[in-house]
Amino acid sequence: MTTRMLIDATHAEETRIVVVDGKRLVDFDFETATKRQLKGNIYLAKVTRVEPSLQAAFVDYGGNRHGFLAFNEIHPDYYQIPVADREALLADEAEQAARQAELEDRVDENNDHVENVNKNESEPVIAEGDDAV
Repeated sequence: MTTRMLIDATHAEETRIVVVDGKRLVDFDFETATKRQLKGNIYLAKVTRVEPSLQAAFVDYGGNRHGFLAFNEIHPDYYQIPVADREALLADEAEQAARQAELEDRVDENNDHVENVNKNESEPVIAEGDDAV
């Protein structure tokens, strides 16, 4: 059977497009001058919320509402991380895990500790790298 695309642009305010395979309708789409077409366009979007229970994310693409992006619609190449970046991420995760384990070895929850107080309550605590005000 022959697949054909038929375009009706006889009216300036509306364009209709139909894809037919023989006598079977495969796709129908239309665009009006008053309404912007979203379907089929490519947008730069920012993930605003991830919903694991829905296996999806909500994205802000600049429209009136957030878009819905199902995980199975994300191309597998998106997850390909360059080897150097992957190794850096793994090293960073290992370092953070080691620091967490060291902290957990030193401090136990709900146990008494003898501590030396270095500041009064009214004095600000300034972490390394912070500038004093």
